[in-house]
Amino acid sequence: MLEVQGISKTFGGLQAVSEASLQVAQGSIVSLIGPNGAGKTTLFAIISGFLKADSGMVLLYGEPLNGLKPFQICEKGMVRTFQITQPFARLSILENIMIGSYAKIADPIEAAKKAEAVAARVGIRMPLESPAADLNVAGRKRLELARALATQPKILLLDEVMAGLNPVEVEEILKIIRNIRDSGVTIFLIEHVMQAVMSLSDFTYVLNNGQLIASGTPQQVAADPQVIEAYLGQGASHLKKDQKTDA
Repeated sequence: MLEVQGISKTFGGLQAVSEASLQVAQGSIVSLIGPNGAGKTTLFAIISGFLKADSGMVLLYGEPLNGLKPFQICEKGMVRTFQITQPFARLSILENIMIGSYAKIADPIEAAKKAEAVAARVGIRMPLESPAADLNVAGRKRLELARALATQPKILLLDEVMAGLNPVEVEEILKIIRNIRDSGVTIFLIEHVMQAVMSLSDFTYVLNNGQLIASGTPQQVAADPQVIEAYLGQGASHLKKDQKTDA
C-alpha cells in the first residue's frame, strides 16, 4: 500500500534520514520506533508531504507522491497527526473536526454530521460546542485524531498519539486505534510507549541516527542487539545476555 524507497534528507551538515526504505501493508498496523532524534518525525514529514526529500521515492498504491502538497496527499487518502497538538483554539471542538470533514464533504450540514460521528468514535466527552482551548492533553490528542479521521483516510499516520497520557488513557487510545484499523484504515505510527508498540503492531521498523537498523515483529526487534544498544547504549546487549546467563 505505502512504499518508501531510499529516502534521504540532510539539514545543513546533519544527515536526518539516510536511504530509508520500508513498506506498510494494507490493513496492518506498522510502527516506527527509535531513540529521540533518530529521524522518525522527519521521515513522517517527508512521507506526508510536509518536507521535501533530497532523494528517494514515496509511493501510495504504486503512485509516486513526490512533489505533492499535504492537502493533495490527503485527497489521495493519506493523512497524519502531529506530536504537538495545535487545535484552532478559538473554534469549537466540532468546528475543529469539521475542518477535516471538509476534505471530502462540501456541505456544512453533512460535514457537521461526519464530525459528530467521528467525535463519538474517538471518545471525545466534552460538549462539541465547547472551545477547543478547554481540552486537556488527552482531549487534544483525541481531537487531533478525530480531525485526521474526519478526512476519511485510507492510511493514517500517527505521530506519538499516546505521548503525555496516563496508563488508563493509553489503554483507551489503544482500543480506539484497533477499532480504526478494524474499520479498514491502515495505521502507520511513531510511538515511544513500548506497551503500545508491543500490543498493537503487526510489524515494526527501528530508526537510529537516520538509518533503519532493524525490522520485524515487535518481539523480534526488541531482542535485536542493535536495537538494545540504540536505546540503552554501547555494550547494553552484552549486559542483557550476561543477565540472562546469570538467571
